[in-house]
Amino acid sequence: MLQSLRIHNFALIDKLELEFAAGLNVLTGETGAGKSIILDAIDIALGGKVTSRLIRTGTKRALVEANFRVDASLMAWLSEQEIDLLDESDLVCSREINIDRGSLRSRSRVNGILVNRRLMEQLRDRLVEITAQGQTVQLMAASRQRGLLDLYGGSALLQQRDRVTSAYLTCEEAYQALEKRRQSEQQRWQRLDWLEYQIHELNAANLNDPEELEQLEQERQRLSHVVELQQQSYQVYQALYQNDNGTLATTDLLAEAEAKLIDMVRYDPQLQAVLDLVTGALAQVVEASHQINTYGDALETDPERLQEVEERSGALKQICRKYGPTLAEVIAHYEKLCSELAELTDEGQSLEELEKTYALCQETLTEQCHELTQLRREAAADLERKLVAQLKPLAMEKVQFQVEIAPILPTAMGAEQVTFYFSPNPGEALQPLSATASGGEMSRFLLALKACFSTTTDRGGTLIFDEIDAGVSGRVAAAIAERLHQLSHQNQVLCVTHQPLIAAMADRHFRVDKQVIDQPIAAIINQNGQLDLEVDGSVPEAERSEERTVVRVSLLDNHLHRREEIAQLAGGHSGQEAMTFAESLLAQARHWRQN
Repeated sequence: MLQSLRIHNFALIDKLELEFAAGLNVLTGETGAGKSIILDAIDIALGGKVTSRLIRTGTKRALVEANFRVDASLMAWLSEQEIDLLDESDLVCSREINIDRGSLRSRSRVNGILVNRRLMEQLRDRLVEITAQGQTVQLMAASRQRGLLDLYGGSALLQQRDRVTSAYLTCEEAYQALEKRRQSEQQRWQRLDWLEYQIHELNAANLNDPEELEQLEQERQRLSHVVELQQQSYQVYQALYQNDNGTLATTDLLAEAEAKLIDMVRYDPQLQAVLDLVTGALAQVVEASHQINTYGDALETDPERLQEVEERSGALKQICRKYGPTLAEVIAHYEKLCSELAELTDEGQSLEELEKTYALCQETLTEQCHELTQLRREAAADLERKLVAQLKPLAMEKVQFQVEIAPILPTAMGAEQVTFYFSPNPGEALQPLSATASGGEMSRFLLALKACFSTTTDRGGTLIFDEIDAGVSGRVAAAIAERLHQLSHQNQVLCVTHQPLIAAMADRHFRVDKQVIDQPIAAIINQNGQLDLEVDGSVPEAERSEERTVVRVSLLDNHLHRREEIAQLAGGHSGQEAMTFAESLLAQARHWRQN
């Protein structure tokens, strides 16, 4: 429930504070007095669209603050959003609008905490419902009518619609995967052919050891120089062990040195370490000579093996030029190709599997849409009955209303289009709502629709009606007044009206009018050296005054003031006849409330 509204520098309002009550709150006043500005301020406080025109001329900052009393369910939701209440169940929604050097900015706060637009929209839906004749354009859209039917159907229908949305999105994902596979099938086969060709070529190369090319090069060098190696190994053998040219070999020299050291050690044991070194060296040279002799004897020419090595080396070098440049990189590339081939052949769903998955998703979507259709048909039948019942007391005794549910291709919102058909007059065929309802009839239709929704919810929120009674008079106005009063039993109702019957029914009555005042203006030079005009309540050093229009709102809290305002609404003057008529309306309203 909206408890209070504080407005500062908004449109024609310089400063205004209003306190609302439970039940029916009515705002009256002459056309253009600024009644709708009050409702606009509520809309802005709850995240409505802002423009620079909303900031009062001569100022750079506007502020709107709405204080609500919330129920337990909304308190739980606020707790989920990590928003604390200020005082038990009080909730303050504020909007600050600033304009600086032509740039417009606004900030929304809930209990002093900055919130984004999405959260503000969610909160707005939980706090107020605004109904105006301007809604008729939206109401003509089939999507809007379907949404209203779903809301009327309640949580069960909305949950089923969510299931349809989920099934539809899953179906779309399956379809996209299937189409992607179909479109890429040709490229896939081309890629498979190319992968298989490369893998076949690399398989034929029998790549195992990344060092094979270096090893082959070493073997080729050895096989190409067998004769030189044989000659050189024999020369080394002679130098180490057995020399045929008459000079002593290394082993002979070491043996001679060893013999001399043995004699010397007998006289000086300290030379034993030197003797050990020479003895060890002699043993190593003998072993080296035996090994080089064996190596040389084992060497033999092998032209066939040399040819094999050269051919293998050439093949590997060609592979490296194509896939390399090194053999290690070629082997890594081969492993990558094998992995990609496995992905394209063995991994993932085949085209047939994707088709099967898509068919199953379509079947699930069809089933979920069918259940949603059944729930919508049940809700439609109930809405038809209740809406007609609500419309008949509004001077539409012969009204007909029908919700047509026509099948369409499945969407995220279901598989049907919803159209409201309406016939306000007897003998007239049912036609789409957009083609039949006049302004006054649409006013009554919106009110009756809102009354139907009030019977399906127990949230006790705030319902706002902006001139819902436009275009009606007499008995219809009385019926609307009574319906608004009935709505106010379960919800707080704010209503802008020109109808004296509705004003008489109010639990709290506000009069809105415009006044022209002399406003002091302080002339100040800003940083840019230009003349700035700022509204200031204090007396400036240099001042001038100008006439300004402001909106003022008065609470009519006594019987005489209310009677005079209703008389003005009824006859445009407060003459005796108008006053008597106003008194009768107030008496009639008291009678209705008592009953």
